[in-house]
Amino acid sequence: MNRDKVIQEFWKAYLDSFGKGRTKPDSFEVWYFGNNENMANELGALVKAGIKTATCSLYWSYEVEDEVLPEVGSHSLITNWDGQPICIIETVGVEIKAYNQVDEHFAYEEGEGDRSLDYWREVHWQFFSKECEDIGCQPRVDMPLVCERFRVVFFS
Repeated sequence: MNRDKVIQEFWKAYLDSFGKGRTKPDSFEVWYFGNNENMANELGALVKAGIKTATCSLYWSYEVEDEVLPEVGSHSLITNWDGQPICIIETVGVEIKAYNQVDEHFAYEEGEGDRSLDYWREVHWQFFSKECEDIGCQPRVDMPLVCERFRVVFFS
């Protein structure tokens, strides 16, 4: 079965789970976490397990790619690296914060490693430094991040 059909069937199964009187979302984005197979699959599994309930991305990348920022109430269908659906999430909070203003609570909600702020800072500095290099800017401790909180609303 082709990827697009699998994605559409997963989304339809989510919509079919709605009871009467409940407003169905009319759109969604499809994406995976991170920038490599291991990261996409591991982080997707953490989301499905309810451990990872937050994520962040480099604000400057949204500007460079002319992308719309996530909004409260938006839905995303999360896949593994190979494009197979893992779950659907709904965004419940979005804040723009400087890298050095991310706190222990948010680091814990990201659910990665030992969930400490020290771990978060180490791995995210590496990740965002590479992303900065890719878009032609320098990483800074005050670089703006899009900090998003979400909840899993559907999985198979």
